[in-house]
Amino acid sequence: MTDSKIAKVELGTGGPEVGVQGLGCMGMSFAYGPADADEARAALERALELGVTLYDTADVYGAGENEKFLSPFFKAHRDELVIATKFSMTIPPDEPTKRIIRNDAPYIREAVEASLRRLDVDVIDLYYMHRRDVNVPIEETVGTMAELVREGKVKHLGLSEVTGGELRAAQGVHPIAAVQSEWSLFSRDIEAGVVPVARELGVALVPYSPLGRGFLTGSFANAETDLTAGDFRRHQPRYTGDNAAANAALLEPVRVVADAHGASLGQVALAWAQQQAAVYGLPVVPIPGTTKAKRVTENTAATRVVLSDADLSLLEPIAAKVAGDRYSDMTFTSAGRE
Repeated sequence: MTDSKIAKVELGTGGPEVGVQGLGCMGMSFAYGPADADEARAALERALELGVTLYDTADVYGAGENEKFLSPFFKAHRDELVIATKFSMTIPPDEPTKRIIRNDAPYIREAVEASLRRLDVDVIDLYYMHRRDVNVPIEETVGTMAELVREGKVKHLGLSEVTGGELRAAQGVHPIAAVQSEWSLFSRDIEAGVVPVARELGVALVPYSPLGRGFLTGSFANAETDLTAGDFRRHQPRYTGDNAAANAALLEPVRVVADAHGASLGQVALAWAQQQAAVYGLPVVPIPGTTKAKRVTENTAATRVVLSDADLSLLEPIAAKVAGDRYSDMTFTSAGRE
């Protein structure tokens, strides 16, 4: 059972066919402290073996190092997988919580060429606008991205952390295959705006952090005391101090459901995310991140965990009780623009 390949789904109307669960590759070289390169490479291979075909990275992850790390794997399996990367965000080395966002045409063109070089590929399968620069009309940004499609540098377009209105405006310029936003038992604000629009327009949802940065798995209880100094979760309000203690208590119903299914906490969290496809009637492809092959096996097995109506009812109240924002600075998210 654990070696069964996951099912496939079309990533939005006219988008590529991918496994119903992808792999977030950020932590292999960025954000969560040191990662073992050999273990990470084994995780990539195990994911492909189990039917995971959507691999997610970004130029900001390790200032390009994540794309470089993934390049040999991508080249070895180019026809078997879908490469997703992103542009628009940089992080000053001396200010790890600060984000500089750009969506202008010259920047986009510079960014795509740099990603193509680091990935060492001729075309990017899915190219995301990572964050929205509100000083640039989204129609202008997507217009430039559409030019990249016509030039053969990009196959499909995606957006991240946008509102329903922004998605609709973007779709008016060029078909959007997927919207990537945080969506989990702890983060459900996108259900009010962008999810209904995505369903209407035939756009897939790609939930990032479906495991709540690992908090929903029970792997840590307080980022300040349990994680290494270089881990950026130590800067996220909901995983530190009194917020962390309050949120840890919210895992109890997840444990109840996990015990009933003989599953782990993480599998229940992922099963909930996967099941939103049926709840909302649109493709949903979560991209949990890991650097370990055994976690890939565990995560993909969650695609076969079916939660009952009673399970879903038990989990329903959690998000409304979560203490703390997702980031210390929410200005570079879609919060407040919806």
